[in-house]
Amino acid sequence: MDPKSLENEAQSAIAAATTLEELDAVRVRYLGRKSDLKRALREVRDRESGMTLNAVRERLETAVAARDDRLRRTELDRALHEEQLDITLPGDSFPRGHLHLITQIRREVEAVFLGLGYQIYDGREVEDVYHNFEALNTPPGHPSRSPRDTFYLNADAVLRTHTSPGQIRFMEAHQPPVYMISLGRCYRRDTPDATHSPVFLQVEGLAVDKGITLADLKGTLRRLARELFGAERDVRVRTSYFPFTEPSIEFDVSCFLCDGEGCPVCKYSGWIEMGGAGVVDPAVFEHVGYDPEEVSGFAFGLGLERIAMLRHGLPDIRDLWQNDLRLLRQF
Repeated sequence: MDPKSLENEAQSAIAAATTLEELDAVRVRYLGRKSDLKRALREVRDRESGMTLNAVRERLETAVAARDDRLRRTELDRALHEEQLDITLPGDSFPRGHLHLITQIRREVEAVFLGLGYQIYDGREVEDVYHNFEALNTPPGHPSRSPRDTFYLNADAVLRTHTSPGQIRFMEAHQPPVYMISLGRCYRRDTPDATHSPVFLQVEGLAVDKGITLADLKGTLRRLARELFGAERDVRVRTSYFPFTEPSIEFDVSCFLCDGEGCPVCKYSGWIEMGGAGVVDPAVFEHVGYDPEEVSGFAFGLGLERIAMLRHGLPDIRDLWQNDLRLLRQF
């Protein structure tokens, strides 16, 4: 093999390469492990021949590197001139999620009461027995205190069965007047079915001031119903019993679907049951140090899932938490 002829041939091939792919093929041909030059280097037996062949190798490697640099610069210049980017074009759109239906309703309820001047209070999901039962005037033998109905963590701690303990803690920390709502998860030992769940969300409201009456409660509930179900909605009250209110009521909303004429949603009664409420029992005020002779108040509670089911005609409460996008994307 003539080193001079090999070098001239390789230099010509390097100079003739017009793309990086062609240059890489030339490099493999003349400098690769199976090239004539590498085989000659492995067979060298004298110092002079080795120095000559190594000098050829170094010159070829330098030539390849220089040609590679030039081709890359040429490609970059071409791209900068031909592949221009229009930054005014809109970018790729990515699918976006949205708030869960229950979160939407929660924010609607919060907005209604913020507009009425109420405060929002986040209560504890793990409560002591005193705040969950005793301070709310629930006697020791009441069925709601049974382990069959309530999740006990130990003898003195439970997963709250309602958001009402937040009312007690708020009154312990604030003097009248009090206008607050508390929203959040509640826990009861219910078997899941179309209308029950062991975990559900509730909104609880409390107003304490001088001269608060049952009429104020009805007006507040009517305002909430009209904001959630339409401007023509009305509210009726029925007597009931709750340990922490006296008198106690359950309230219904005139059917937003049939406008009181009767339909399957309201079971042909013209009214939809919503929740419980009443005038705060004086015994509750005594637990927080309020004087029941000086102030009075009302409290109410209703489930957010029930609002969603009624407003959108959902047949099963479990549908709200199965994360089926075919359902959730509708809201």
